[in-house]
Amino acid sequence: MGPSVKTVEARSDFKLVVEFDNGEIRLFDVVPYLDKGIFTELQNISYFKRVRVAFGSVEWPHHQDFSHDTLYLEGHRI
Repeated sequence: MGPSVKTVEARSDFKLVVEFDNGEIRLFDVVPYLDKGIFTELQNISYFKRVRVAFGSVEWPHHQDFSHDTLYLEGHRI
C-alpha cells in the first residue's frame, strides 16, 4: 500500500500535483480518464479544480475519486 495524500493541487492542464505523507511529490495526469464514465464531468476545468484530499486520497464533490495507490503508482515523481 502506497503513502497517503497530504496535499493536492489541480493544474489547468488536467494534471494533479500530489504531495504524499512520505514527502514525495508526484504529477498525476487525469487526461486519460476524462472520457470515461463518471470522470467526464472533470472536463469542466472549474469543477476539476474543486479537487480535495479525503481519507488519504483525492475526490471531487460528486464523488469522483482516485485512490492514493493509483496516484502514487501512476504519478511521475517531480
